[in-house]
Amino acid sequence: MSDLYPHLLQPLDLGFTTLKNRVLMGSMHTNLEETGNWNRVAEFYAARARGGAALMVTGGMAPNREGGVFPGAAGLFSDQDIANHRVVTDRVHEAGGKIAMQILHAGRYAYSPECVGPSPIKSPISPFTPKELDEEGIEKQIADMVTAAVRAREAGYDGVEVMGSEGYFLNQFLAAHVNKREDRWGGSYENRMRLPVEVVRRVREAVGPDFIVIFRISMIDLVPDGATHDEVVQLAQAIEAAGATILNTGIGWHEARVPTIVTSVPRRAFAWVTKKLMGKVGIPVITSNRINTPEVAEEVLAEGCADMVSMARPWLADAEFVTKAVEGRSAQIAPCIACNQACLDHTFQGKISSCLVNPRACYETELTVTPAATPKTVAVVGAGPAGLSAAMTAAERGHAVTLFDRAPEIGGQLNMAKVVPGKEEFHGLVDWFDTMLDVRGVTRKLGTEATPELLAEFDEVVIATGVLPRDPEIPGQDGDNVASYVDVLRGTVTPGKRVAVVGAGGIGFDVSEFLVMDGTSPTENLPEWLREWGVADPEDARSGLAPEGPQPHPAARAVTLLQRKAEKPGKRLGKTTGWIHRAGLQMKQVQMKAGVNYERIDSEGLHISYGEGRERPELVECDTVVLCAGQVSARGLADALEAEGRSVHVIGGADVAAELDAKRAIDQGTRLGARL
Repeated sequence: MSDLYPHLLQPLDLGFTTLKNRVLMGSMHTNLEETGNWNRVAEFYAARARGGAALMVTGGMAPNREGGVFPGAAGLFSDQDIANHRVVTDRVHEAGGKIAMQILHAGRYAYSPECVGPSPIKSPISPFTPKELDEEGIEKQIADMVTAAVRAREAGYDGVEVMGSEGYFLNQFLAAHVNKREDRWGGSYENRMRLPVEVVRRVREAVGPDFIVIFRISMIDLVPDGATHDEVVQLAQAIEAAGATILNTGIGWHEARVPTIVTSVPRRAFAWVTKKLMGKVGIPVITSNRINTPEVAEEVLAEGCADMVSMARPWLADAEFVTKAVEGRSAQIAPCIACNQACLDHTFQGKISSCLVNPRACYETELTVTPAATPKTVAVVGAGPAGLSAAMTAAERGHAVTLFDRAPEIGGQLNMAKVVPGKEEFHGLVDWFDTMLDVRGVTRKLGTEATPELLAEFDEVVIATGVLPRDPEIPGQDGDNVASYVDVLRGTVTPGKRVAVVGAGGIGFDVSEFLVMDGTSPTENLPEWLREWGVADPEDARSGLAPEGPQPHPAARAVTLLQRKAEKPGKRLGKTTGWIHRAGLQMKQVQMKAGVNYERIDSEGLHISYGEGRERPELVECDTVVLCAGQVSARGLADALEAEGRSVHVIGGADVAAELDAKRAIDQGTRLGARL
């Protein structure tokens, strides 16, 4: 046990088995199982077992067709499925790990016309109205979940997690929000909790005493007519009596209008909720959500918030999370920045999940980093995300890498992202790159303009020079009241109290969030963040929703956000995060206008019109106009080298200037470094 993290690395005795530390790798649906490539699935989990996770939980496995999150969702439906999952469990056990299978019945969240639920009430996140189950239908769902648990044991799993939170099937029966039944499965809370308790009781009966049974309990629903705190405690005690080994925390329903896991949510934002259950049950309790470093995890455990911590996406960012913590190398842990861009966004788009920070996540068998057969000298020009990832990966393989950048510091446009309120995690990402350049032995030439002459002696040249702001060509944009987003985010220009932001892509939204903020970011101030989103103590307010609703701090500036496209501003933002950015700006009274033409800028402000006919001329009165009208690739050096007949590798924004896409940049850089 390490002196650094005495609580985190302490074993946990479950009676019939012992977990080697207090770290659970929480469930993530990666879409890997649906590929049918079981070697690939096995290697994903085995890598995390080797990295020190005490227990891992798979992505949700459907107990039956109607319970699948989407048509064709993976589950243990046949002997062949059991054999396939054996490949995974055997590999995990060989790596010294333990793994539990999550049984996930989606209920009305199932994206299928076959979906079922307690009552025929459609979910806001699915187009299908569920069929109301009768007694026979309910019995079938129980039996199918029990069968899934038995098959999991036959497949070699060490346990199962019964999903009872996040608004899925069992949670739907628990909440009066959607359970409108008047039979023994509805009405009183004793009736509404009958189904999850019966599932756990019968699962335990079927799998025997020496098998881990985790119940994922919703500690705070964050939807109207959700559970009270007393009901949560009552359920927890009943679930313990029914035979559960561990209670794992779930926070909020998927349809809740409160963010729970994205980067703008403060670290460990809901550990205080889990702490309310401590001492009220006799089995271990796990806390979760926005715990992404060993230090935060240790703090949570030391304060008695839980017996164990669940971290999911941090294990995508770094498969060696615990190993590095044990060895005192926490600065080398690739940080989960909670961006959702390559994990949850991919999942909900039916793609294989991965990680913005670590493109090798879920691609362990495909994107391999092996020693170079012939080490070379490699010049990387540009210390933004693309160049940094290329330099690190190439150096890891044994190449002699020199990194050039005209700026005095690394990070490129990440240094602008990290000043945006809600994106403080980007500080840690830049710090991690800084650490890893030294670990990999990359030579830095910062504050240096790379010229063709300077690059002449290198075997390979990588151009990662990024992007430049696009010129929107608005008459009057040369005025003193006009600034680029670069000037604003770098602090060289301080906008006035009334601002018009030209361009409503990701940068426009980021700049708007920067402009309305004054003082400490709510992401750094949990009480303020809870007030801003209307989250109350569940002991005082049912479901944890404050009766007065969200109470945002007044905006520092009056902002109008504009775009040329005649569509809803923010429509193209992240699938799982866009609504949060839109809601956050709406709370700050940001005005949004779409389908506009930018006619001119003068001392009064920005003159616009609408549509192809340039109708309804309008003046947006403002003190400052900030230009966020897209980017163009900075290819000058690449073009000069190619004109000389040099072969160069162009990656990141210098290759494609599509917003500020760190996900694509890091993926490109890593893949190039792996094959140089």
